[in-house]
Amino acid sequence: QVQLVESGGKLVQAGESLRLSCKASGHSFRSYTVAWFRQAPGKEPEFVAGVSWASSTPYYGESMKGRFIVSRDNGQKTLDLQMNSLKNEDTARYYCAAQLLGTDYSRPSNYGYRGQGTLVTVSS
Repeated sequence: QVQLVESGGKLVQAGESLRLSCKASGHSFRSYTVAWFRQAPGKEPEFVAGVSWASSTPYYGESMKGRFIVSRDNGQKTLDLQMNSLKNEDTARYYCAAQLLGTDYSRPSNYGYRGQGTLVTVSS
């Protein structure tokens, strides 16, 4: 069993940076592909970024490339998301997910575990 707890969300101004963190409990974190998703009010969940367990290769959603940086620390059991040049449209609840059960890493339903999320609000 894995529990995921996100932190770091808050109200920021457009153009600012913010770092989110996801802390995992349990023994299997290092063997899981992990990812960040976000969901804005009234919208479908959107893949933000993820890191493969096998190669530690990061991958990103299209609108996040060049602005967001994802990193994992297996020793600390954390998954961090550095978000730069934030825009109004980045406003959402961000949550992390772990244990990819299928091949499509961009679908939150393909993960075995997810956290409750942390709210990011970007104002102009």
